Amino acid sequence: MELEMLRKIVSDVLNVDPREIEPETTFADDLGADSLDLLQIVMGMEEAFNITLSEEELTGIVTVQDAIDKIKSFSTK
Repeated sequence: MELEMLRKIVSDVLNVDPREIEPETTFADDLGADSLDLLQIVMGMEEAFNITLSEEELTGIVTVQDAIDKIKSFSTK
């Protein structure tokens, strides 16, 4: 579920085919996301999953899987 929702958010922000987005895909290197794109993706994640991410929590998010892991960590809190 998280992967599908993230695919939609990322594909909407970056205008890429959702099928190109896999767990190992990196936001910056593979998809060419800049800091503004990343901010929009984070805002989409926060809204879609009803979470709030601090700046500290964002530093470790490089791949789609990192984002999924971060989202899942909120469901265990």
